[in-house]
Amino acid sequence: MPNLAIDADIGAPGVLRFPAHPIAGLAGTSFKHQHLPSILADDRRDGGFFEVHAENYMGAGGPPHAALRRIREDYPVSLHGVCMSIGGQQPLDKAHLRRFAGLIERYEPALVSEHLAWSTHNTTYYNDLLPLPYTEATLRRVVEHIDEVQEAIRRPLLLENPSTYVVFKESTMRETAFIREIVRRTGCGLLLDVNNVFVSATNHGFSALDYLSGYPLEHVGEIHLAGHAEQQDDEGDLLLIDSHDGPVADAVWKLFDIVIGRCGRIPTLIEWDSATPEWPVLKAEAQAAQAILDRHAVLQQEWIHARV
Repeated sequence: MPNLAIDADIGAPGVLRFPAHPIAGLAGTSFKHQHLPSILADDRRDGGFFEVHAENYMGAGGPPHAALRRIREDYPVSLHGVCMSIGGQQPLDKAHLRRFAGLIERYEPALVSEHLAWSTHNTTYYNDLLPLPYTEATLRRVVEHIDEVQEAIRRPLLLENPSTYVVFKESTMRETAFIREIVRRTGCGLLLDVNNVFVSATNHGFSALDYLSGYPLEHVGEIHLAGHAEQQDDEGDLLLIDSHDGPVADAVWKLFDIVIGRCGRIPTLIEWDSATPEWPVLKAEAQAAQAILDRHAVLQQEWIHARV
């Protein structure tokens, strides 16, 4: 890894420390430190973006920040939180929220997102994104937490739909209606994880297309694509796990194509967080997503010209 200087100018109000790289219509990948030399040596440095997990950069400095600063100079960055516990019963961790807001101020990401899930109980932190019942009481709590986050970060938050393996008997509304009401009450945006839709639909036996028909696509600011693993439940039935350890499945690519046809060229990220391949393999997945985004741009232009 190159010997890079650490940025000591953190939090200078009103001063942009990085280029305002556009992100609209781009495909990107999760940033892995082992890929930095290959990324910097890449001849094509004119497109794409990178997403990082906020919790990996909560420290003040060191090699992680040196690497991220170098990436941020040349690319737009999406900051993705995984530990805020937006759906948890207890109050948000104020120290964690301050660190999250500080990262946004430090790196000026193009997109900021978190999960519709919970991961804490008292002082215990679970290394998982756990589902929640879709009730009015849960809805009020999620709305309060999102309002608190958006007030702290002074910008809209994108909320990601979960991949689920159980459902709650006490739920009184569908997931899509729950998410739509969150958007209405908070003004937040959405991160649509297409793989999560496919995983949940398969696990619970509903139609992914029906889910998307009820989902507020007009509020989507980012899309995630990822690989999943096939397992069996206790009855021997197929169970999909949102594993992020392989290429995007054909069925998920097809759903993605449908989504882009409905809502336009939304920034799209390839998540590959386990059994991470070499950079050319990960880059090829992003290029496949970019090809779909670009094809729909051409189709849109052809439709516009045909209307004139």
